[in-house]
Amino acid sequence: MSTYKKRQFRLRIVSLLSILVFLAVWYVCTAVLRLAPAYSLPDPITVFQSFVTKLSSRVPDGATLPQHIWESFKIAMAGYLMGVVIGVPLGIAMGWVSWVEKIVRPVFDFLKPIPPIALIPVMITLFGIGIESKACIIFFSTVIPSIVNSYSGIKQTSQIHLWVARTFGASNLQQLFTVAIPSALPMIFAGLRVAMGVSWMGLVAAELMGATRGIGYMISTARNLLRADIIIVGLLTLGFIGIVISLVFDLIEIKFVRGGK
Repeated sequence: MSTYKKRQFRLRIVSLLSILVFLAVWYVCTAVLRLAPAYSLPDPITVFQSFVTKLSSRVPDGATLPQHIWESFKIAMAGYLMGVVIGVPLGIAMGWVSWVEKIVRPVFDFLKPIPPIALIPVMITLFGIGIESKACIIFFSTVIPSIVNSYSGIKQTSQIHLWVARTFGASNLQQLFTVAIPSALPMIFAGLRVAMGVSWMGLVAAELMGATRGIGYMISTARNLLRADIIIVGLLTLGFIGIVISLVFDLIEIKFVRGGK
C-alpha cells in the first residue's frame, strides 16, 4: 500500500471514530444521564427508529423522507444549474474582458452583500410557495460564489504563462482557453463546491418559511408538532446529503482538476 493510500486509510479511520464518539456522547447525555427531556432531545436509538419509519411513513407531514429529499433535490439542482451556467461564464468574462467588468462589477458589488435569505419574503410574494420562488433564491445563492471564484481565478492567471503563449503566437481567445481557464479551474471548482453548499442552505430556509413538501418543510412541520425526533432526522439527512455531495465533488475534482491523480 502506497504512502498516500495509507494516509487516506488513517483519515477514514479517524473520521469513523469521531462519528462513533459523537454518537456515544449523544447516547450517554440523553439515554443515561438524561440531561434533557426526551421530547426536546431524543436519544440516537429513538432518532434511528424514526428515520427508518419515516422512509415509508407519510406521518406527520404528508410525505415520506425519500419524497421530501427528491422534492428538495429537484429544486436545489434547478437553481444551482442556472446559477452555475450564468455565474461561471460571467465571472470569466469579468476577469478577462475589461469592459465587461466595468459594466457588470457595479451591479454585482451592489447585489453581493444581500443575503439570499433576505429575498425569501420577496420571492414568495412574487411567485408564491411553488418551485419558482425557491429556484430563484437558490439561483441568487449560487450565482454569487460562482462569479466571485471564476473572476478571482482568471485574475490570478500567471502573466508569465500568458506572455509565453503570446510569444508562440496564441490569440487572445486561445490564451483564455489554453492558459487562463485551465489555471483558474481550482478556483472555479472551489466556487462550485461553495455554491452547492449555499444552495442547500437557501433552499431549506425557503422551505421553512413556505412550502408544501421538502426537507425544510418536514422540519418546520415537526417543529410545530413538537416532534424533535423528526427534526433531528431532517438535520441528519441534510448532513448525509452534504457528505454525498462532498464525495461526488472530490471524485470530479480528482478526474478533471488534478488530472486523475
